[in-house]
Amino acid sequence: MDSSANENEEIVIYSPLKGQHLIHGHGDQGQFPNQGYNDQGQFLNRGFGDQGMSQIRSHDDREERAFHNYLTLRTEDTTTTYHSSIADIHENEMPNGNELQRPPALDHDHVIVPAVLSWESITVRVKGKKGQKSSKGTVEDASVPVPDPGKTQSKGGKIIIDNVSGIVKPGTLMAIMGASGAGKSTLLNVLTCRNLKSYVLQGEVKVNGVSLGSSIRNISGYVQQDDLFLGTLTVRETLRFRAMLRMDKNIKPKDRLAKVEEVIKEMGLSKCAQTQVGSTGQKRGISGGELKRLSFACEMLTNPPIMFCDEPTSGLDTFMAQNIVQTLQNMASRQRTILCTIHQPSSEIYALFDQLLLMAEGRVAFMGSTKQALEFFSSLNFVCPPNFNPSDFFVLTLAIVPGKEDECKRKVKAICDTFVQTEQGGQIMKDVKQVSSLRRQDSLIEDAKKSESRYKTSWGRQFLSVFWRSWVSLTRDVVLLRVRAIQNLVVAVALGLIYLRLTYDQKGVMNINGAMYVLILNLSFNSMFSVVNSFPSEVPIFLREYGSGLYRVDVYFLSKILAELPTFIVFPLMYITVDYWMMGLYGTGEAYIINAAAIVLVANVAVSFGYVISTVSPNVNVGLALAPPMMIPLLLFGGFFLNDESIPVYFIWLKYLSWFKYANELVVVNQWKNVDSLSCDSGNSTIMANKCLYRNGTDVLTYLSYSKNDMSLNVGLLFALLVGYRLLAFVILLIRARLSRS
Repeated sequence: MDSSANENEEIVIYSPLKGQHLIHGHGDQGQFPNQGYNDQGQFLNRGFGDQGMSQIRSHDDREERAFHNYLTLRTEDTTTTYHSSIADIHENEMPNGNELQRPPALDHDHVIVPAVLSWESITVRVKGKKGQKSSKGTVEDASVPVPDPGKTQSKGGKIIIDNVSGIVKPGTLMAIMGASGAGKSTLLNVLTCRNLKSYVLQGEVKVNGVSLGSSIRNISGYVQQDDLFLGTLTVRETLRFRAMLRMDKNIKPKDRLAKVEEVIKEMGLSKCAQTQVGSTGQKRGISGGELKRLSFACEMLTNPPIMFCDEPTSGLDTFMAQNIVQTLQNMASRQRTILCTIHQPSSEIYALFDQLLLMAEGRVAFMGSTKQALEFFSSLNFVCPPNFNPSDFFVLTLAIVPGKEDECKRKVKAICDTFVQTEQGGQIMKDVKQVSSLRRQDSLIEDAKKSESRYKTSWGRQFLSVFWRSWVSLTRDVVLLRVRAIQNLVVAVALGLIYLRLTYDQKGVMNINGAMYVLILNLSFNSMFSVVNSFPSEVPIFLREYGSGLYRVDVYFLSKILAELPTFIVFPLMYITVDYWMMGLYGTGEAYIINAAAIVLVANVAVSFGYVISTVSPNVNVGLALAPPMMIPLLLFGGFFLNDESIPVYFIWLKYLSWFKYANELVVVNQWKNVDSLSCDSGNSTIMANKCLYRNGTDVLTYLSYSKNDMSLNVGLLFALLVGYRLLAFVILLIRARLSRS
């Protein structure tokens, strides 16, 4: 902005709440004037007072405060300019304006386009037995019939939210409170367009008077109750990972990193920036309050003008909970619109909220300032006792007490009906109608409705970022890597001692064949359980990040496979190297290399099968329970415990899915194909002559019906199973991801 601009420069302000332009001029001291004219020349008294705009956040004057908070203020020297959207700001006024031609509206902390969030006539009921469908989970379809409340039970569709309307203006921190089952979480889901598959919906949710549907996610942040992060990354690394994937693709990497540092400072995370996040029950990391602030920080990277928070103080002590709400208050002071559900806050926390929405039985019992709430309930003879927590009082007043359901429901109905008829309830409806009539298409709405990919970055950048995180997460878990290395060495030495220096005679044939099958069996279980013990615990994090549009399913799956691949090559090689020479298997370099390659291939096929089990398992415990019964049939039909010709015809297909069959034939052929003679002259020569089944390695292969010519075929089939199982795991993961989004 030109610093030489006239101090009396005329400023035009567009008010979305009034639908008109207000024209003001600066006073001699650069103070905000207390009166002005609209573009029709009509005199408007703004009533801001002689000392300029008040910094005190009033709870009583709702209309005046809405105008105060709706204006975006930017001061430079003695000239102040107000903008209704980012499109009105000249390029050279933008931070880093010389580098970015037009930064997106949501990608810089100093420019926030105000957003008025309103919802009108929202009614939600559970789908009936016939499965009535809503408009793909949005609330834009007002044609969906809402049944009469008295008839819903006969149709099987219970009403969860009943004709709820409301409005939240910029600079406001609103708390949604109520007893259990009041409809708080359902309302939040409707406003955020999430988890609506099981409901029939009616009504509209609008931003600045425009119905956005699921596009509201593009301009809002959503902090869920559970904080899910990879515990091996530090706070700074977690935010950098998010910044690389969530911020607009036009923003340069150095600007992304600068934004990360800015958010770390703003959210009070500087002291723990280099501390690993940690995970419950596994690794100590940052505190619960810091973890919650990290969740807020992840959403703040894109500067959303609207924030939704689901129980942000759950699991925190009073001090940390107050700290979190104070953080929300500071965020709201930057012209953000913030809503959060909260469960029985302390008196100090309750006082931090600007607005309060009390719900009971799916209806609005009160909506307004915290002071007005006490006055409203007092007018109905529900007086909050002195020194009593108002939030506890409201919840107890609106709760449905077991054994007194009818009495409590009549009381709640009377309170809700009374509020609708009050002047305040009527003013809310008037504000909702007024905002809805504007339908102003500003830059905020344009950003929300962009018909671009849900992903902010290219496939390549997604892959590099996710692969980096997977690799860092793997290599930083030093304890796990050490345990796996020691486990492989200890088991290998134990098996080597059991099958130490096997002899090449008639008894030795059985011992050698058994030893090789045990090698395959042990390595398969070891590799499979390595995946099952870890992968299911990461799936919830993946599903949340995928739902947020951070990266694609194929990017995550491919990155994880490639990051883990070195460990599933090195550990099997350690394992087979120890056992191969301790057991005294065929002692040539070529035979060892073939055997080692086969063992590595077997380990990775087992890993692929572990991915299948992990993707179908909701948690680690279920995965560990499913793995053995799914593995044993493949083990039995591997050709060692049961002859191929003895397999029942209805189970014949299982042997083709068993890598034990192909791996066992591969290593056995590699072991015996070059053995020219086997000893038969121990004990009584006459008896042994009749028992000399194998005179050389070819006899062993003939007895087992194995062919030297099938080695390449077995290698190909093992690769086919490796690819097939991983494709199956990917498809299952993709289905779970798509279902989680819906």
